[in-house]
Amino acid sequence: MEIPIYQIDAFTDERFRGNPAAVCMLNGWLPDNTLQDIAAENNLAETAFVVKKNGNIELRWFTPVVEVDLCGHATLATAYAFKEHLGYEGDEINFKTKSGLLKVVYGGDIMSMIFPRRPAEPYSAPGELAEALRARPLEVRKSRDFLVVFEHEEEVKAIEPDFEKIRSLDCLGVIVTAPGKNADFVSRFFAPQAGINEDPVTGSAHTTLIPYWSEKLRKKHMTGMQISKRGGKLFCEDMGDKVKISGKAVTYLVGTIEV
Repeated sequence: MEIPIYQIDAFTDERFRGNPAAVCMLNGWLPDNTLQDIAAENNLAETAFVVKKNGNIELRWFTPVVEVDLCGHATLATAYAFKEHLGYEGDEINFKTKSGLLKVVYGGDIMSMIFPRRPAEPYSAPGELAEALRARPLEVRKSRDFLVVFEHEEEVKAIEPDFEKIRSLDCLGVIVTAPGKNADFVSRFFAPQAGINEDPVTGSAHTTLIPYWSEKLRKKHMTGMQISKRGGKLFCEDMGDKVKISGKAVTYLVGTIEV
């Protein structure tokens, strides 16, 4: 069986920057273990699988080791693949996912994802968290992930985590964040539990970052920078019950895989 595959760099307009995602177009759902094998073989932070079914576009996301319930950069990459490579002509596209119906709106070279809001609640952090980050945070909150807040951007840049200790924490991942110098806020994301020590740019983390920084900065529209090695830029909006996460993308690879 041949499966079309597109590798897209998301949250950037430069190749070799942003976060790469594979997008695989399927005629029907394959067994979950096959999907996981493909994602492991691709060895990217996320592989998106797409099936058109009963008038819906169904979308699922897999890291190299596990399926996740929400992924931003692979959703952005999928929307980009539809517009740039599959002749999609609409102004918006909807995906049926495990997190509900997700909308992506096209606007020139920027795409905007309308995602559920995941605010983090104040949390009494375990001592293992500071040990894992080798740093003492200003504040800790928790949603799906730990949200760990620092005072300065330089502190976030300087973090060198103990990934084995992060792996033992009760969360999918750890978001570290601080006010930014060239953006409203900066962040990094560590998720060894999902097979990703550090994710280059994490859309799903911004469902938690946006409500936090919107409240702290008293702003609805913000710019976020994920300051990983590859780096990425996100245009953010707190919409009340949802968040808008916008960015650009660029194609790296078009091909087929055989299963």
